[in-house]
Amino acid sequence: MEKETSHDRFIRLATNRTNVLLEKIRVLGNCSNRTMYSYSESEVNKIFNVIEKELKDAKSKFQIKRSRKFTL
Repeated sequence: MEKETSHDRFIRLATNRTNVLLEKIRVLGNCSNRTMYSYSESEVNKIFNVIEKELKDAKSKFQIKRSRKFTL
């Protein structure tokens, strides 16, 4: 049995988690059916603003952090 590398583990988990997330987004889209649900534009904006903020926060965690050293 071959040991899973950290990259293999990343690929496995990131793929699974991304697919779960995409499915949840598709399910959320089902709430757009106006014959079944009533909602306001501000409610929709609240939903997508918080999703966009969380997505931005998650993406920033993948960015390479540059050391900001003070120099004169």
